[in-house]
Amino acid sequence: MSTYNEIFGGKVNVLASDPSNPVNGQVWYNSTSGVIKVAEASVVGSWATSGNLNTSRRNLAGAGTQTEALAFGGISTAVTGATEEYDGTSWTSVNSMNTARRTFAGAGTQTAGLGFGGFTTANTNATEEYDGTSWTSVNSMNSNIRNLAGAGIQTAGLAFGGFITVVTNATEEYDGTSWTSGGNLNQARSLLSGCGIQNAGLAFSGELGGLLANTEEYDGTSWTAVNLMNTARIALGGAGTQTEALGFGGFTTTYVANTEEYDGTSWTVGGSLNTGRANLWGAGTQTAGLGFGGYTTTNTPATEEYAGPGTISIETVTGS
Repeated sequence: MSTYNEIFGGKVNVLASDPSNPVNGQVWYNSTSGVIKVAEASVVGSWATSGNLNTSRRNLAGAGTQTEALAFGGISTAVTGATEEYDGTSWTSVNSMNTARRTFAGAGTQTAGLGFGGFTTANTNATEEYDGTSWTSVNSMNSNIRNLAGAGIQTAGLAFGGFITVVTNATEEYDGTSWTSGGNLNQARSLLSGCGIQNAGLAFSGELGGLLANTEEYDGTSWTAVNLMNTARIALGGAGTQTEALGFGGFTTTYVANTEEYDGTSWTVGGSLNTGRANLWGAGTQTAGLGFGGYTTTNTPATEEYAGPGTISIETVTGS
């Protein structure tokens, strides 16, 4: 019988423990466990459950990364301004927003967050900035609006779509002080999602008399229609950039777990959420995403982390 050395031209390394940063295809013998192991890169991404939010809620907003995220607002037993910080393992309750609200949008980071628009007892244009400790009310948006999407950072925010008195295609840009009108979406829509930055934004899904799969890219001036998502839906989570985006969850005729990855040209199906839900929020990147909160048949505190395609896992080699 041929040996590994004869087939592949090398010997299997003997290690007392698994390497901390293996590369795809690396093979070794773990002398402690007495098995041969191999490092394999995933073909599609996958979700893993993590620490729950302290407050179960839907229609919330958020910001940040997979290891430093911010969740704020939404509706629990009532509309709330509750804010929580995530450290990659668990959530900690911090100071609440000044204006409790739901169905709004967020952007920025854990220490420089931005919340805007939404619904209190009516549509609101209220904008707030978070500095890592507390929220400060700042200049309002031009329109009282709910069911919108957001992207960008605290000093360069982007708001698009939503519902004013009708479903809108309006875009607004925030410069850290005030909001100004940007280029309109090609497709007016509500309950959409988005990601990216102010001059490289991405808008996807939503509804206008029916579910939409429409995707558009923003260059800081105008929106361009690009390839559709595979599954039309509303109230989904989004994360990432214009060329490496993640869309997940939402509602079709039921609450879905479906995840899609965008590469700057087209959408492909990724790994599904463990808990299918709508009205959740997303943060992070395509390869290190975060989904939290939402609604199944009740408000949920569920948090999940996404490891994108190409993530290295260690497998035990079996067989004779």
